[in-house]
Amino acid sequence: MKIIQVCPRYYPDIGGVETHVREIAERLVKMDHKVEVVCTDPNRVHSKTDFINGVSVTRFRSFAPHDAFFIAPKMKIYLKTLNAEILHAHGYHAFPAPFAMLAAREKRFIFTPHYHGKGHTPLRNMLLTFYNPIGRAIFHRANRIICVSEYEKNLITGKFSIPEERFIVIPNGLNLSEFKGIIGARNPHRILHVGRIEQYKGIQYIIDALSELPDYTLTLVGKGPYEPELYQLAVEKGVLDRITWKKNLSRNELLQEYTSAGLFISLSSFEAYGITVAEALVSGLQVIVNKKGALGEFVDGTICIGIDPTTENLVNAITTMKHGQGYQKQILDWDEVVKGIVEIYSGVLS
Repeated sequence: MKIIQVCPRYYPDIGGVETHVREIAERLVKMDHKVEVVCTDPNRVHSKTDFINGVSVTRFRSFAPHDAFFIAPKMKIYLKTLNAEILHAHGYHAFPAPFAMLAAREKRFIFTPHYHGKGHTPLRNMLLTFYNPIGRAIFHRANRIICVSEYEKNLITGKFSIPEERFIVIPNGLNLSEFKGIIGARNPHRILHVGRIEQYKGIQYIIDALSELPDYTLTLVGKGPYEPELYQLAVEKGVLDRITWKKNLSRNELLQEYTSAGLFISLSSFEAYGITVAEALVSGLQVIVNKKGALGEFVDGTICIGIDPTTENLVNAITTMKHGQGYQKQILDWDEVVKGIVEIYSGVLS
């Protein structure tokens, strides 16, 4: 098959959608499919055309106010010139998806929305009000809609009244072989958070809780616009000397972080899935998550517990959490994920 993957950004940019599309695209190539990724490059730091691990990549300049929407009119024109059996768009909250919808025509159109219902800032929320009619059209045009969690599917069906038979839930995967045989010196009092540094991620509750947990330290892996506020909070709470800030880690360095910590915390309010939570669980970490939303689907009550994000709830969870004997819920390998996606492609073509 000739397959076009359309997304806001692509590797070497890093993020949940970027990882999702890369893992799919590279595996499709290994299965002898022809794959092109069409994306945007709002900061103009990458080549317009690229060839990465067998995947052709075409990037367009885009206007991305507040790092959102990724409006690239030339992308729409380009997509209409491509011949392919499958056009697979990713990311509800950005304009590459409606451009893909408009270009689909006789092509089979698959949509993976990575939908979390709200914008990350008041401005993004306001802009989404105007964008939602476009989003509704994308859902109605799609031959199949792939959601990465039941939570995401329920959000969409509740808001847009799309028939359930159009949906299939295929969670994100991991490269499970990466986590075999990795050994680290675990520190049970070392807390780890991995992800973009944004207010909605809830890191402020972890820093606040440190002031009541004198035996604990925190490692923050990631970068983002909320760093200055968190730094100031750490100073005010007198815990700055117990926080380690790490950026731009290699994959192997990140895996070592998972194996040397004792507790992973993710209190994010907006996630369609939660890859870093899955990675922490596969690494054998105890995990605390926001019990509302998609992260709540990881909760098993022993290895992974869910809370309403407040400092008091977090301190209580950390001090009363008991060590379990192994996470029992299934986490897929990316190979299994892509097998399911190919079955969808074949189904809409038959």
